[in-house]
Amino acid sequence: MKGRVIVLDTWGERQAAALVVDGVLQDLAIDPADDAPLPGAIYRGTVDRPVKGQGGVFVRLPGGQSGFLRQVSGLAPGQSVLVQIAGSSEPGKAIPVTTRLLFKSRYVILTPGAPGLNVSRRIRDEDLRADLEALARAGMEDAPHDLGLILRSACEGADEAAIAEDILATRDLAQAVLTDGEGDPELLVEGPSAHEHAWREWVDPLPDEVAHGRFADHGLDEMLDTLRSPRVALPGGAHMYIEPTRAMVAVDINTGPDTSPAASLKANVAAARDLPRQLRLRGLGGQIVVDFAPMPKKDRATLDQVLRAAFKGEAAETSLAGWTALGLYELVRKRDRMALLDLLEGRA
Repeated sequence: MKGRVIVLDTWGERQAAALVVDGVLQDLAIDPADDAPLPGAIYRGTVDRPVKGQGGVFVRLPGGQSGFLRQVSGLAPGQSVLVQIAGSSEPGKAIPVTTRLLFKSRYVILTPGAPGLNVSRRIRDEDLRADLEALARAGMEDAPHDLGLILRSACEGADEAAIAEDILATRDLAQAVLTDGEGDPELLVEGPSAHEHAWREWVDPLPDEVAHGRFADHGLDEMLDTLRSPRVALPGGAHMYIEPTRAMVAVDINTGPDTSPAASLKANVAAARDLPRQLRLRGLGGQIVVDFAPMPKKDRATLDQVLRAAFKGEAAETSLAGWTALGLYELVRKRDRMALLDLLEGRA
């Protein structure tokens, strides 16, 4: 399967989508079961009790659900507050939420409380940037002064009328939500479904093909079976194991049958390059500890560069903490989605 292909399917009765580039699975989206909140959904919630020692408060959401909000300045118990689902939580824990709302669409992102009109830096054509800035000014002319707008890189090559329509529709939605902050807990904006997420996040650059049909017809069932296993094959017979525990995600790299002097560095570099994709597809985040294959300390600088380059384009916030005294490597990745095994087994 050559080129950039988006496959839209269902998993049971839930929407599912996959992004495959040159035959390699790059991203995956499956709706959770049992109407679990989707990341990006916006709620009107009610501030509940504070959590001493953790710098946050619980927020009551509809349906008896509970969110955890770290920004607590100026909030009091019983107060209504607009929050957005910021990621996924482990079973039995409150859902992470934020008051920093973002209204995303295919072409624009609206940023309440962060005013300004901006065009994606990936769009370099100066004439096009000027045209887009003019569209932004026209579309936001009568919007509240504290409502910011970012034109996404997908605007490059898009029809101006479609961009203008998207600006107005997203602006109207944002204004409607921002003026609806009082009342009982309620879902105000649903998070994007798997198919919506694919159309919004994976179309830049434009796909060579959008396939509607069964995952099995495109080899995706086999790719998903591979992701069910903690073992990840690497070039030259090397491999790594990615195993989530209650406290963290443990990653172990092994050189396999290669006994050459450069075997460890080669295996470690291959693992570092593939680690962001593996964590993304498996839906793993939080604290991650990597036990790289033994190598001289002088090679750590090379591996540091590879890791920084590998994680540079990741959508999920990732902090590369570095090496520990025991020679392990630590990083923290935001839990931006449910774990893949939970999604496949229908656990919300």
